[in-house]
Amino acid sequence: MLLISIKENESIDKALKRFKKKFEKTGVVKELRRRSAFEKPSVSRRTELIRAAYKQKMYGNSNN
Repeated sequence: MLLISIKENESIDKALKRFKKKFEKTGVVKELRRRSAFEKPSVSRRTELIRAAYKQKMYGNSNN
């Protein structure tokens, strides 16, 4: 559970902004979207390999 203590003379908007930022860091919404549709293990492995190849292509060659 997230607790946000409102400081003295702090506007509600600032407190809400802090709450949203803290909530986003927990990753709840991201996890919910990931779990919304089942993905076969073979598909998830394939996407992981594609991401790894992309990262290696972009960041692996530092001798340009």
